[in-house]
Amino acid sequence: MGFYYILLLLIGVVFLIVGALNKNVSRSIKIVIFFVVFGILFIVTSLILLMPGSTEIISDLINS
Repeated sequence: MGFYYILLLLIGVVFLIVGALNKNVSRSIKIVIFFVVFGILFIVTSLILLMPGSTEIISDLINS
Protein backbone atom coordinates (compact mmCIF):
# COMPACT_ATOMS: atom_id res chain seq x y z
CA MET A 1 0.00 0.00 0.00
CA GLY A 2 2.90 2.36 0.69
CA PHE A 3 3.89 2.21 -2.98
CA TYR A 4 0.55 3.66 -4.02
CA TYR A 5 0.79 6.42 -1.41
CA ILE A 6 4.22 7.40 -2.71
CA LEU A 7 2.88 7.24 -6.26
CA LEU A 8 0.01 9.53 -5.24
CA LEU A 9 2.53 11.92 -3.69
CA LEU A 10 4.65 11.97 -6.84
CA ILE A 11 1.61 12.56 -9.07
CA GLY A 12 0.63 15.45 -6.82
CA VAL A 13 4.10 16.96 -7.06
CA VAL A 14 4.07 16.60 -10.85
CA PHE A 15 0.64 18.25 -11.07
CA LEU A 16 1.86 21.09 -8.87
CA ILE A 17 4.98 21.63 -10.98
CA VAL A 18 3.06 21.51 -14.27
CA GLY A 19 0.51 23.95 -12.88
CA ALA A 20 3.20 26.32 -11.65
CA LEU A 21 5.25 26.27 -14.85
CA ASN A 22 2.34 26.88 -17.22
CA LYS A 23 2.19 30.65 -17.79
CA ASN A 24 -0.40 30.81 -20.61
CA VAL A 25 -3.17 32.61 -18.78
CA SER A 26 -5.27 33.32 -21.86
CA ARG A 27 -5.81 29.72 -22.94
CA SER A 28 -5.29 27.34 -20.10
CA ILE A 29 -6.20 29.02 -16.82
CA LYS A 30 -8.66 26.24 -16.00
CA ILE A 31 -6.03 23.56 -16.61
CA VAL A 32 -3.51 25.39 -14.42
CA ILE A 33 -6.05 25.68 -11.59
CA PHE A 34 -6.93 21.99 -12.05
CA PHE A 35 -3.29 20.92 -11.81
CA VAL A 36 -2.56 23.09 -8.77
CA VAL A 37 -5.69 22.09 -6.85
CA PHE A 38 -5.38 18.38 -7.58
CA GLY A 39 -1.63 18.49 -6.96
CA ILE A 40 -2.16 19.94 -3.50
CA LEU A 41 -5.02 17.51 -2.84
CA PHE A 42 -2.91 14.49 -3.85
CA ILE A 43 0.06 15.64 -1.77
CA VAL A 44 -2.03 16.23 1.36
CA THR A 45 -3.89 12.93 0.93
CA SER A 46 -0.71 10.92 0.47
CA LEU A 47 1.00 12.58 3.44
CA ILE A 48 -2.01 11.82 5.64
CA LEU A 49 -2.02 8.21 4.46
CA LEU A 50 1.73 7.85 5.09
CA MET A 51 1.45 9.03 8.71
CA PRO A 52 1.81 6.38 11.39
CA GLY A 53 -1.60 5.53 12.79
CA SER A 54 -3.49 6.78 9.77
CA THR A 55 -5.54 3.59 9.58
CA GLU A 56 -7.08 4.31 12.98
CA ILE A 57 -7.87 7.89 11.97
CA ILE A 58 -9.50 6.78 8.73
CA SER A 59 -11.48 4.02 10.44
CA ASP A 60 -12.73 6.51 13.05
CA LEU A 61 -13.82 8.91 10.30
CA ILE A 62 -15.61 6.17 8.38
CA ASN A 63 -17.35 4.72 11.45
CA SER A 64 -18.57 8.05 12.82
